[in-house]
Amino acid sequence: MAYTEKVMEYFRNPKNMGRIDNPDGVGKVGNKLCGDVMWIYIKMGKDEVIEDVKFETFGCAAAIATSSVVTELAKGKKIDEALKITNKDVVNFLGGLPPIKKHCSLLAEEGLQAAIEDYKKKKSASQT
Repeated sequence: MAYTEKVMEYFRNPKNMGRIDNPDGVGKVGNKLCGDVMWIYIKMGKDEVIEDVKFETFGCAAAIATSSVVTELAKGKKIDEALKITNKDVVNFLGGLPPIKKHCSLLAEEGLQAAIEDYKKKKSASQT
């Protein structure tokens, strides 16, 4: 299985790795077949802009690289824009993934969406 140089770069030197203290939203997703687990943490700024986003991933090189890329793509975007980020965007950014690893990019997309949904639920609950 061959990874692109960009996948290997993001695996070796991931961006935004770690946890956010008191995040506004947390998304946890996993794949039972391969065992990958991904947490995406978001901190919101003014006008519902994602001010900070970090990840923790237990998984293969592709899982770590896609987690890192989705955080890069989401940072600084409004919620509506961030929700439009797809696994295809992640794969394209990385210059491709082996077919057997495409599910990692889907986990990254779902993790970001889950973090945003968690934020929306918390915000809605605090307004009642």
